[in-house]
Amino acid sequence: MENSTVSFYFNLTMFVSIGYYRYPVFVFCLLIYSFILSANLVIILVIFRERTLHEPMYMFIACLSFNSLYGSTGFFPRFLMDILSDTHMISRPACYTQIYVIYTYACHELTILGIMAYDRYVAVCHPLQYHRKMTSKTVFYLAALAWIFPACGLTVCIYLSSQLPLCGNEIQKVFCANWNVVKLSCVSTVVNNIVGMLYTIATAFLPLFFVLYTYFRIVVVCWKSSAEFKGKVLQSCLPHVVSFVIYSITGFCDIALSRYNIEEIHPFVAVILSLEFVVIPPVLNPLVYGLKLPEIRKHILKMFTRHGLII
Repeated sequence: MENSTVSFYFNLTMFVSIGYYRYPVFVFCLLIYSFILSANLVIILVIFRERTLHEPMYMFIACLSFNSLYGSTGFFPRFLMDILSDTHMISRPACYTQIYVIYTYACHELTILGIMAYDRYVAVCHPLQYHRKMTSKTVFYLAALAWIFPACGLTVCIYLSSQLPLCGNEIQKVFCANWNVVKLSCVSTVVNNIVGMLYTIATAFLPLFFVLYTYFRIVVVCWKSSAEFKGKVLQSCLPHVVSFVIYSITGFCDIALSRYNIEEIHPFVAVILSLEFVVIPPVLNPLVYGLKLPEIRKHILKMFTRHGLII
C-alpha cells in the first residue's frame, strides 16, 4: 500500500483560467441560476395554488421542479464562488456534502421520471382504474419512495468513500464527484465499486428500463386507438418524454466523462459536458411543462396577468 496523504481539502482542477472573462461568465451563470429558481418556483406555486391542478401528474411535476431547486442550490452557489476565485479548494466535509446533494438530485430526477411514467401508463392503459390506483395516499407514498430510497443508498456509498485512505487530493471536475474521490484511494476499492454498481442499477437502470417498458405499452395501446385519442396521449406524455430524453443524454455525458481521460479532451468541452446534467434539465423542465401543458400554461398566464406582469 502506498503512503496515504492526509489532506483536509480537495482541489478542483478542471477550472480554466479565463482572466477578466470570469466576470461576464459569473453574470451569465448567475442569470441561469436566477432563471432556474424563478421558473421552477412559478411552476410549484401555480400547481399548489390551483385546486384544479391537484392531480397526480401535476403533483409529480411539482416534485420535479422542487428537485431542480434542490440540485441547483447544491451546485451553483459554490460554483459561482469558484468562478471568481483564483484557488479552487474545497474542504472534505463540504465536498462530501456536495456529492450527497448533487447525486441525490440526479437519482431523484430519474426515480421521479420513472414514477411519472407509471402515472401516464395507468392513465392511458387502465383509465377506468386510474382514480382507484392513483389516490392521494398512493401519490404521497410514491413521492416519498422517490426521495428516500436514493438518499439511503447514497448515504452508504458516501460513508464507504469517506473511510478510504487517499493518496492525493486532486479532483478533475468543477464539482465533487464520488467516483473521482474513490480513484484517489491508496487501497483496493472493490467494495466501493460493487456497492456503487448496485446503487447505479437500482436508481438509474431500473427506472430507465421501467420508463421504456411503460412507453412501449402506451405505444401499443395508442396504435389501436383513434387519432383523437392519440392526440390527447401525445399532449400529456410528450413533456415527460422530452424531460426523460434530455436527462438521459446529459446524465450519460457526465458518466462517460468520468470514465474518460480528461486530459485528452479540450478543457472547455470537458467543463461543458460536466455541467450539462446540473444545468440543462433544471432550465428546460419548467419551459417544457409550462409551455406544453395547457392547464399549467393557462394558470401561469392568469397569475402573471393578475399581478400586472402581462398586459
